[in-house]
Amino acid sequence: MPDPATDVRAFDAHAPEADLEDLRKRLAAARLPEAETVDRLASGRRRWDQGVPLADLIDVVEHWRTAYDWRPFERSLDRIGQFRTAIDGLGIHFLHRKSPRADATPLVLTHGWPDSIVRFIDVMDELADPKNPEAPAFHVVVPSLPGFGYSDRPATTGWGTERTAAAWVELMGRLGYDEFVAHGGDWGGNITTVLAGRFPDHVLGIHTTFAEGPPGLTTEGLTPQERTWTVETRDFWRHRAAYAKQQATRPQTIGYSLVDSPVGLLAWLLDKFAEWSDSDDSPFEAISRDRILDNVTLYWLTRTGASAARIYYESHNALDPDLRVDVPSAITIYPRDVERCPRPWAQERYRKIVRWGTPERGGHFPSMEVPELFVEDLREGLAAVLAARGH
Repeated sequence: MPDPATDVRAFDAHAPEADLEDLRKRLAAARLPEAETVDRLASGRRRWDQGVPLADLIDVVEHWRTAYDWRPFERSLDRIGQFRTAIDGLGIHFLHRKSPRADATPLVLTHGWPDSIVRFIDVMDELADPKNPEAPAFHVVVPSLPGFGYSDRPATTGWGTERTAAAWVELMGRLGYDEFVAHGGDWGGNITTVLAGRFPDHVLGIHTTFAEGPPGLTTEGLTPQERTWTVETRDFWRHRAAYAKQQATRPQTIGYSLVDSPVGLLAWLLDKFAEWSDSDDSPFEAISRDRILDNVTLYWLTRTGASAARIYYESHNALDPDLRVDVPSAITIYPRDVERCPRPWAQERYRKIVRWGTPERGGHFPSMEVPELFVEDLREGLAAVLAARGH
């Protein structure tokens, strides 16, 4: 008989219509504050100086209530293939898009916050079954982080990035992938770094949009551009990271609003998509309104606003300063990302960088903002990684 502790089961996501109707009623009954007090003539990002502008929020809420349809996203998950399995006592949800190609390489993609599996929904098919037969193909696995989406919400502390990385190794092994490549951004990039550093016998190599050198490195010898990156990254953490401090110290407090109020949840997440994407006035310049609402609605229907926020409580500033990555690594720094690490700093941790990319477009969510560019860059990076391993 199958062992329920290791069994992988197909999963069907279907929200009760009553939950969708409740969402629409809550949106219709929302109480909103007065407009922000920034200069009414302000344009571009200056309009967002105090957070999501009231007019923009009203527009998105109305669309969410009257026009947005959740069902196509559910169908896309079922078409790709979604599953659940228990690992280390916790139910883990994941998408699994197998390639028809015999030469495909297993690939795990890890999302972060404020996104979810939605981060990769538009690139999985092309990675698994590329239109160009000469392009590399991958068996693509996209897990939902603990506390996110359809994965279980941990009832105790301890589900940080190290434990999650170990769970991913177990997950890939259950699928028959003892060796694999990995990619991630945001928390997913952090977890991908841990995967490569802790489990080099399983991880052939990595591609990441997150790179963090060990602490205490000097700016001496950096190029002017790299110095600018360090200044802007430091400015981000000093002046624009209150969300991280809140979630790292009091995730339960903000969690009440995120689980009880769809408008509060929308504003909390939308603010980051606006600030962190490669856009000048609205996140919808880079990512479609419905795709962002797919992400927000997933948080809402699964009641994971609080549990997802706890990843900061578990792992904020927790990356081991002594961790080193000796498997081949490809790193891409997108121009409008909020953290950009100089290559000399990255090389102190990732000691076998086989490709370093700096595209002309893209922000923190490249697979959502510039999916074609992202796929091309990921393929080139992983091709370099596999070539370095002799694959």
